[in-house]
Amino acid sequence: MIGGCVPRTEEDVVVYSALDEEFAYPILEAFERSVDYETSVVSKFDVESTKTVGLVNQILAEQDTPRCDMFWNNEILHTVRLQKQGLLARHDWPVPTDWPRDMISSDSTWCGFAARARVLLVNTKLLKSADQYPQSVEELLDPKWKDNCAMARPLFGTTATHWAVLRDRIGHEVALEQLQSIADNSLILSGNKQVAQAVSAGRVAWGLTDTDDAMIEKELGYPVEIVFPDQQPDQPGTLRIPNTLAILKNAPHPVAAHRLANYLMTPQTEDRLAMGPSSQMPISKESKFPPAVLPDKPIRWMRVDFETAAENWDTWAAEVAQIYSQK
Repeated sequence: MIGGCVPRTEEDVVVYSALDEEFAYPILEAFERSVDYETSVVSKFDVESTKTVGLVNQILAEQDTPRCDMFWNNEILHTVRLQKQGLLARHDWPVPTDWPRDMISSDSTWCGFAARARVLLVNTKLLKSADQYPQSVEELLDPKWKDNCAMARPLFGTTATHWAVLRDRIGHEVALEQLQSIADNSLILSGNKQVAQAVSAGRVAWGLTDTDDAMIEKELGYPVEIVFPDQQPDQPGTLRIPNTLAILKNAPHPVAAHRLANYLMTPQTEDRLAMGPSSQMPISKESKFPPAVLPDKPIRWMRVDFETAAENWDTWAAEVAQIYSQK
């Protein structure tokens, strides 16, 4: 597999992947072996912190003459943006009829799998008792945590997705007011990894991050614990954000792309991602490998309509940027 310019022979299928190369490459290579190398996967990865946006912008730039056959996104909101612009093809996804509704598009143009959760990471040296741990994302606004909690700048990635979802739940103006309060109350960092590292180093007592970044700090032996937030009956539940697969409309190699989609959308793929260091959480009930990040007790997941959350994205993103551009 190579990056950069991509060939367009009939034997190739071109994948733009926002999932890190170290996780996606072995799975795509396994697909090549499964078809006796009759089809080669040509992969383009982006290593920047805004990698999803970069790949989406490339897909948009190429929409008149697509080079990409499949977009493997490590989140969802920008996949939905491509859907809304009519750039994705329908596919008969090989998932059971009880697949969660928020994990498959209304028009069958994308499907979600192998999720990460938005969690609170706590430094157990600074907060010695579980009774002291924050339990809700809304505690980022609480003055008692001023300058002692952290969040990633909500302009890209899962933090942007998280607040687009919350905007849909609590309303546009209330969401903007909360984001302004968080900007004034919390330490704002460049990404979820930096939030997790700030917590593990004791720079802040806790922060909002993703399960994969939280697990890295925990596995390294730092004094941290993971809290799945908003579990009370009057709270919305924990947000999980899946990987998504989508085939581009007018893809150069549609047959190979549909074949690859069916290969990837399996419990076996989810198990491979669950076993890896990112400890991603399978959606399939047929998965055989519970990821290490999950606690013993069941998690209440937030009910989400990602398609609604992506409405008026450009306007919303510009308003959020006004709050956080100097942070």
